[in-house]
Formats: sequence, structure tokens, C-alpha cells
Amino acid sequence: MYVFEEKRKNNLFILFVIIILVVLFTIIAYTLFLDSRKYEYNRDVAGTKLYYKKSEIVGVENVLENSLESVVGISKIKNTGTTVFLEKGSENLNLGSGIIVSSNGYVLTNQHIAGEKYSLCYVTLKNGATDTGTVLWSSEDLDLAIIKINIQELPTAYLGNSDEVKIGSNVYAIGNPVGFELQRTVTSGIVSGTNRIIKIEDGEEYSYLEGLIQTDAIINNGNSGGPLINEVGEVIGITTLKIDDVNGIGFAVPINIVKPILEKLQNSGEFEETYLGISGYDKDVIPYLSGNVSFESGIYVECVDPLGPLKDSKIVKGDVLTEIDGVRLSSVNQLKEYLFSKAPGDSVVLIFKRGKRDLMVKVKLAKR
Repeated sequence: MYVFEEKRKNNLFILFVIIILVVLFTIIAYTLFLDSRKYEYNRDVAGTKLYYKKSEIVGVENVLENSLESVVGISKIKNTGTTVFLEKGSENLNLGSGIIVSSNGYVLTNQHIAGEKYSLCYVTLKNGATDTGTVLWSSEDLDLAIIKINIQELPTAYLGNSDEVKIGSNVYAIGNPVGFELQRTVTSGIVSGTNRIIKIEDGEEYSYLEGLIQTDAIINNGNSGGPLINEVGEVIGITTLKIDDVNGIGFAVPINIVKPILEKLQNSGEFEETYLGISGYDKDVIPYLSGNVSFESGIYVECVDPLGPLKDSKIVKGDVLTEIDGVRLSSVNQLKEYLFSKAPGDSVVLIFKRGKRDLMVKVKLAKR
């Protein structure tokens, strides 16, 4: 009986140990699975699979090497000459940067580099090949443009989520600061601010670039249109401008605003921009404006196009657009991003606030 009890106790102990080991193995395996799902997954944006990877596994050097492959040079003239270090050489070249966002030839850059819709420019790849690009879409308000070149199987950029950008995060700017001799120069810094607004003055006319990412990564002439990437190689913005007389203050347009356009171009080869027929400002622009204007959130209506979709809606200057199709609005860029996802002829439901009253308006979007 004693031997039987001892053997029974030994068997129970062995079973207990096996159960503990199985539980531990399951916990470890599940933890590793969640960790990999968090940092390595794929999605289809602009026709290319995007893979997010841990920077501590890949290494910053490898992240940058991968990003460099998709950076291009953009010029408005084909003859680049022998050097851009000659007097006014870079000015004559009108050289900028861009980023390949699809393997079949869509390139994202600045409007002030590429020019207006249907204009031509020249795109130079990392291997030195140059192709003529056609501007398919261009926005002066956002300083963004999309170019199409006729080269296939191109290396593409990883597109990140600019809504998740945090102040203090490490970032890298890549571009062509003074021309082809120093192409794909990398500078590093941090995100210094988000949702920044810059007033652009041209004589008596002025406009605003809104929702910008601020960085202290050095941005020089020629960097414009290049990517601002995070530590895992995702493009979170397109560099656009810097403050000339101050070191370490540069800006990038958040990448999310252009994603709906890229997806439509990749899926159908076409993008028709919608037109709502109002212009206005969000809360952060109000300090730049004269007059006593105050509201908590939404978009202040500055002007209603008398021939636009809202011409019969009785919406007037001073109303505040707070919602579109149930989506609460906090910025003009948020409204633009939503409208980019729609098509001319689509109907949307808008909520405007006038004093303490809410006004609901259903309107059919026009083509810009």
C-alpha cells in the first residue's frame, strides 16, 4: 500500500508539472503572437502591401535604407546640367523631392514642386533613370500633388497613420537639399508639434496651411516633397516648408489626408474631387482672424459659394459646421479628408450650429 501511494503521488506530481509547463508555453506563445500582430501586419494602401516592423529588430539603418529606395528627385526642366553648386544652379533646376506610393508609378510630392494639374515634370529614380511625369491631382491649399510616371515594379513607401503622431517621437526627413549631388540626404529630429497652422502671404493675398506636423529635423531647399518618416519606416508626412530665419523649425503635411485620393487612383485610375461650396476655418485659425469670433469646435463658415451646392440652404457666414454624416468635425483637414473619400453626386448630411440652434442640411456634392 505504501509503494502504491508513493507511485500515485509521483504520478500526480509529474502531471502537475506537465500542466504547468503547458500553461507557461501557451502564455508565452500567445504573448509572442500578440506582439508580432502589434508590430508586423499588412494592409493594402495605394496598391501596395505595407509591413510594420519593430525598429529594434529591423534597425534604424535598415529602416532608412528601405525608405531611401522609394525617394525620387523631381524637376520642372529635363536638363539638370553638370552641377547645382554653380551660382543659382538649384534655383534654375527648381529641384524637389517625392515619394513613390505605388509600384505602378504614382508619386506624391508638393504642389509647389510639381505644378498644376496636367502639367509635366521629370522624375529621377534612385538608379538614375528619369521619366516624364504627369500631374494627376494638385492642391495649392494642401501643397500636395500626385504624379504618374510610366514605370512599373517600383519600390514603394510604407504609409503610416499621421493621426497617431506624438510630440517627442523620433523622425527622419529625406530629400535632395541642393540637387542631385546630395540626393537622398537624411536628417533626424523629433516631432516638435502637431496641428500647426502657417499663414502664407503673397502680396496682399494670404492663405493658411493647416494641421501641419512640426519637426526640428533639418529641411533645406530641395527637401520639399520628400517624406518625413518615423522609427519603423512609415511615412507620416510630406515635408513642405521651413521658417527661413529660424533654425530647426520645419513642417510636413500629414499623410492621412491624401490616402483616399491614392486609393481611388490605384483602384480606378481616376479621382474626381468633390465640391461642397463653402470655405472656412477651424478653431486654431481664429486667432489669426480679426473680429470677435468664438466657438468650441467645428468649422467656421467664412463664405458660401452663391452658385455652389449650398446656394439654396440658407447657410450664411458665421454658421459653424459641426458634423458631416454623423462624423464630428474638429478641423478643415478632417473635412477635406472625408470629402476626398466621396464622389461627385454623392449626398451628405451636414449639421450647422447657429447660436444655440442646430441646422440639418442634406446636400448633393458637386464636382470641383
